[in-house]
Amino acid sequence: MVIKEILINFMTEQAYKPMNLKELSRVFDIKKGEMEKFTNLLKDMEKSGEVVKTRTEFYGIPERMGLVIGKFQGHQRGFGFVIADEERPDIFIPADNVNGAMNGDKVLAKILKEQNKGKKCEGEIARIIERSNNTIVGTYEDSKNFGFVVADDKRIAQDIFIPKAERNGAQTGQIVIVEITQWPDQRRNPEGRIVEILGNKGDLGIDILTIIKKHNLPEEFPTKVEAYAESIVEEIPEEEYARRRDLRDLRMVTIDGEDAKDLDDAVSIEILPNGNYRLGVHIADVSNYVKEKNILDVEALKRATSVYLIDRVIPMLPKKLSNGVCSLNPRVDRLALTCFMQIDKNGKSVDHEIVESIIKTNERMTYTEVTKILRDKDEETIKKYEYLLEDFKHMEELCGILNKKRMGRGAINFDFVEAKIKLNEFGKPVDIVPYERAIANAIIEEFMLTANETVAEHMFWLNVPFVYRIHEDPDEEKLMHFSEFAHNLGYPIKWGNEIHPRMLQEIIERVKGKKEEIVVSTLLLRSMMKAKYSPECSGHFGLAAKYYCHFTSPIRRYPDLMIHRIIKEVINGGLSEKRTEKLVKEVEIASKQSSDMERVAMEAEREVDDLKKAEYMSERIGLEFQGIISSVTNFGLFVELPNTIEGLVHMSSLDDDYYIFDERHLTLIGERTKKMYKLGEEVKIIVSKVDLTSHEVYFDIIKEDEDIEEDIKEYSTSDLNQLIIDDVEKE
Repeated sequence: MVIKEILINFMTEQAYKPMNLKELSRVFDIKKGEMEKFTNLLKDMEKSGEVVKTRTEFYGIPERMGLVIGKFQGHQRGFGFVIADEERPDIFIPADNVNGAMNGDKVLAKILKEQNKGKKCEGEIARIIERSNNTIVGTYEDSKNFGFVVADDKRIAQDIFIPKAERNGAQTGQIVIVEITQWPDQRRNPEGRIVEILGNKGDLGIDILTIIKKHNLPEEFPTKVEAYAESIVEEIPEEEYARRRDLRDLRMVTIDGEDAKDLDDAVSIEILPNGNYRLGVHIADVSNYVKEKNILDVEALKRATSVYLIDRVIPMLPKKLSNGVCSLNPRVDRLALTCFMQIDKNGKSVDHEIVESIIKTNERMTYTEVTKILRDKDEETIKKYEYLLEDFKHMEELCGILNKKRMGRGAINFDFVEAKIKLNEFGKPVDIVPYERAIANAIIEEFMLTANETVAEHMFWLNVPFVYRIHEDPDEEKLMHFSEFAHNLGYPIKWGNEIHPRMLQEIIERVKGKKEEIVVSTLLLRSMMKAKYSPECSGHFGLAAKYYCHFTSPIRRYPDLMIHRIIKEVINGGLSEKRTEKLVKEVEIASKQSSDMERVAMEAEREVDDLKKAEYMSERIGLEFQGIISSVTNFGLFVELPNTIEGLVHMSSLDDDYYIFDERHLTLIGERTKKMYKLGEEVKIIVSKVDLTSHEVYFDIIKEDEDIEEDIKEYSTSDLNQLIIDDVEKE
């Protein structure tokens, strides 16, 4: 055990009382010549937040000193929350207690009040362990003696002051990148210098570029990385043909979206003499080119994932690999890692095999084409791919069997509508349409899920270091809140001693097709934990799976690439004790980096979507739409339109009454009229305002009787009387 672990274990013991450097060195018998090294170790541990040094220079473990390590999440009003690294409620930090922390900083928070009777846990920032915002994207504003930058990220509440000498030619209204030169404290704003001028607001492409820069996403690969990628030879060496399983005669296809260029998975299907299916999932062998610790691997780990931003992709690997050498393009030889599974009529995998292979896909199919064949029975498409027709029919059968088995064990299947945002050549949104998920999408989804589970279980029983995809049990408090809401809607949940996903799946099934479906599904999703990568195989709650990993997309996800390497090492002779020890640490690093970068990618993707949705609605102000109330808060309600755009109806616009927020039932109730606005209710709205800076859309509700009242105003009393007489005569 290394000295760091011994120190932590020692300080964690119940009998330990904080000691100073001299006392610790005496306990651990640190010699005079080792003192500098020991002091530096404690400094490093203090810097990383593993230990805390008090003002009186005594050392201890944060948890035992009423301190919590976590990430600070700021709010535009100045307050914030600390999201703890350990499993515990978030800590509310009032604006006066932020003490210079900025959004994203790793901090030590001191607990001032524990959670009690519905009141949030409250604290203050005791120390900033690591700053996350060395540079910030924002809008420059000039004034007489100095300038300042208003951060584009609204969670950064402080403006950054810019001395005149550090503005570097920036002018009012320009989008800039500012480097922080002096961090904020309780009384002073941060200071910085302009390092790059991105352009003026409204410039073509500046909106998405701002989001890319804000999230520190790399736009281009370093020259050395590109050069290394270009030097890779596409031809497969003869020795690879000799040692791999040759599957070039096996009929297989890729099935992807029309726009996809990084084709990393192919599928094949055969019916065996015993009537079982032999499913083959063939994944591009990226690890053959991206070797451990080479220049491509270092860059890939740094990025950890490809990011998809409507009209562009920020890839994990250079195009030479992602769209070329590794992409399973049709009718060319490619290196692959293949998982064969023999599956019976009940969906049970009775046998499997994982091999290194050489493949040659027959066709590059799209979801649209396969759906035309299987669902629409389109004669032209069927004729074009007649030799694959039986394969597609068998795939559809197996998909149904696998789905039935997965749902039977209790997997939760959220059926949310996804939107496709269409841009013109100027990057302007011209249409937003629901993205169709048809039979072809379901086939690939089920086959990939099955392969991921098979590989995870196979590697688990071999007891080797591995990167698993885990999804922890839901937060109990959030789940009880959801249960109460579901009960009030007429969907009681019968809890057992243990929470099983089947209980939640039943709720989803019961609301399917009903007006409250979206609302119930959304609330349930919010009560669940986020999936992440981990070296520990603790299961996947949402899929009701004991073993799960990501094996099928090594071109765009680092965990898949890493586990390919581990699988190949196991296939080709196994892991030595020394290699296993090394992998334990590497797997831990890759799991954390991949989980962190996945969150960054999702935030950037969501922000670009929100930006373009707001831009789309900015040209539809005054238009009326039908929507559904998707969320109710103490400041108003959110309405979601069929195209997935969500807008806020602010409480101030509900001017026909004073509305009170009923948190328990998530309802707004008129004090005088008793008019209720509740989740899942259909309403008619008019687009009233769009804030393109914050990407927020605002609606006003059109009340049912407004149209009638407007019509009535146009008639005199005698006219109304005549209308009533006419109606009576018609009856």
